[in-house]
Amino acid sequence: MTLLNWSNSFAKLPDAFYSRVKPTAFHSPVRLIHFNAAAAGLLGLTDDAERIGKSPWLEWLSGRALPENADPLAMIYAGHQFGHFVPQLGDGRAIMLGEITHPEHGKWELQLKGSGLTPYSRAGDGRAVLRSTIREYLCSEAMHGLGIPTTRALAMIGSDDDVYRERIEPGAMLTRMAPSHVRFGSFEVFFYRDQYGHIRTLADYVLQHHYPALVHSPHRYLALFSEVMKRTARLIAQWQAVGFSHGVMNSDNMSILGLTLDYGPFGFMEAYQPGFICNHSDHAGRYAFDKQPEIGLFNLSCLAQALLPLFDLTDGENIDLAVAAARDVLGQYQAVYLEEYAALMRAKLGFQESMPEDQDLVQDLLNLMAADQVDYTIVFRALGDFRSHQHATGGVRDLFMNRPAFDEWARRYGARLRQEHSDDVTRRLRMHKVNPKYILRNYLAEIAIRKAEDEQDYREIDTLFRILQDPCAEWPEYANYAGHPPEWAGQIAVSCSS
Repeated sequence: MTLLNWSNSFAKLPDAFYSRVKPTAFHSPVRLIHFNAAAAGLLGLTDDAERIGKSPWLEWLSGRALPENADPLAMIYAGHQFGHFVPQLGDGRAIMLGEITHPEHGKWELQLKGSGLTPYSRAGDGRAVLRSTIREYLCSEAMHGLGIPTTRALAMIGSDDDVYRERIEPGAMLTRMAPSHVRFGSFEVFFYRDQYGHIRTLADYVLQHHYPALVHSPHRYLALFSEVMKRTARLIAQWQAVGFSHGVMNSDNMSILGLTLDYGPFGFMEAYQPGFICNHSDHAGRYAFDKQPEIGLFNLSCLAQALLPLFDLTDGENIDLAVAAARDVLGQYQAVYLEEYAALMRAKLGFQESMPEDQDLVQDLLNLMAADQVDYTIVFRALGDFRSHQHATGGVRDLFMNRPAFDEWARRYGARLRQEHSDDVTRRLRMHKVNPKYILRNYLAEIAIRKAEDEQDYREIDTLFRILQDPCAEWPEYANYAGHPPEWAGQIAVSCSS
């Protein structure tokens, strides 16, 4: 059994930042549903799932026992939820066991989700259901497979305990890993309490542990905010390029490291709809797919307000300078986002150079896709087989109903490819490395959930897990996982309880 040293640097901060609380174990026996060996390697853990299931790790991952030197806690934070400020939130069903530092892979916090009541549970029960645990476990690893910054999933524990949601469901626990779980809302809670000293303490902690290159910057807090802005803008550009909709972009769900954080009612785009709403609870469409970039800016403005006491460049003499500095950083957001998004979309279309007509080509293709409701992932994957010197455009043309409109776009696309002397064979290889064949469609997750709930059959979880680790590969034995969703998939509704 690999021995690891646990610590908890966050627990060395003042008590105002957290509450010490221990996990509450399930009453019924637990079982290891899945174990992520790749994520475990980041900790220096080399044991396989079979050995983990028989080791002290099973006790730790299920909350039955604590590792030596663990100092478990639940973080406090606030946040803007659906545009309205909530003065106190916090880890209502998650407890950080501690952290493990690897000489090559750095520091990783390990957090148990679904591990029982904390002082921040409010009206909740502190538990997670198997359904939501499977979704987060698979999606966080799917995002990692796509190269998108994200929290990681280490293990999933199941039980026979009943958890009450819209219906009675089996309880589960997820072990989540991240270099830090600090959020925008971690700063907001102290701003609205006028506890500016705590804002500085937390900012210094984040700088020391996660942005050490900025510690000695002349205006280190402004430099920190600028870096968070850039990471956030680039993250959301990656979401948009791959067709991912987060569903609950509250400021308390935004990572200070620019990670995809908190997988609830997410959804990958199928039939392309710019206004796609993946969250059944989002009745006003605040977090629709096409609004994600502007919501990212709104959340950054919330963070800027919380950090404003640290931006005073004249030591309290002129707050107007601090406001102007924050606005200057926020004013750069759109340019950073658009630059990243344009580069990603050029790669998806196989372009190696940037040309003036690229933006129109991208937007015109998206307009055609929206008009004909074609599948976002399937279209971009099929474009890899486009032949730039032939009038026939292969299978991608057959995905569209308005063939004349597509033919006109294809003529321009072919001319653009020839303009940079694109070779179809090498371009196809490039495009297939950035355009996934497989995404975590809701119906695929639903099949895995039903088998797990009804039959305690976890093989579908393992199949999806393997495919999504390398979503751009062909996987010929799993080709049916890359097709259009069945009709019944349209009846799936995911909400904040998902």
